[in-house]
Amino acid sequence: MFLLRQLTMISCQPSRLTNLTNSMRSLSITPCFAQKQAVQPLPREDRKHKEINRADDKQCENIFNKVNQQLRKDEEGRLFAVVHLCGKQFKVTAGDIILVEGYWPPAVGDQISLEKVMLAGGKDFTLIGMPLVEPGLVDVKATIIEKTLSHTKTIFKKKRRKQYMRTNFQRSPHTMIRINTINIKGKINEPATKVINEKQIF
Repeated sequence: MFLLRQLTMISCQPSRLTNLTNSMRSLSITPCFAQKQAVQPLPREDRKHKEINRADDKQCENIFNKVNQQLRKDEEGRLFAVVHLCGKQFKVTAGDIILVEGYWPPAVGDQISLEKVMLAGGKDFTLIGMPLVEPGLVDVKATIIEKTLSHTKTIFKKKRRKQYMRTNFQRSPHTMIRINTINIKGKINEPATKVINEKQIF
């Protein structure tokens, strides 16, 4: 009865009703989620950061120009490269012979181009790929010089108290590759003009 009287009094006075609804809203759980938070704009870069970025860009451009000048005058020295071949990485220079273990399709005398170059450089600079150097920038030519078998591996198996002994012999195929030339074509920091063949198997 007392509660009914209070409700009728509140309904008669609209100011009390609005106060009651506002208080109930403040007690609710959902206002934090219902209200939209204002998106604050990201702070702008300071002048110092811009000056640092400009200085870095200028320094990079100077380095690129020096490397391009060395390449133009053939003053880069003996080039080297790290190539990815048959699941392994090899550091090679011109005239090196590398050994590829396991079956590999090319025949003796085939001229191949190693396109998966991960790193290349000379006496004063190094080009590092992410993970590969730009296609067409570094040209690594090689020749298959020999296909042979490895030394004989002995595999011995035995089970105790089972009268079981087996001796097997295994020889895996090997391929010898000679690196003919390593050349850097074009200029550094220029867009790539060549796309790696998606159907390559090496």
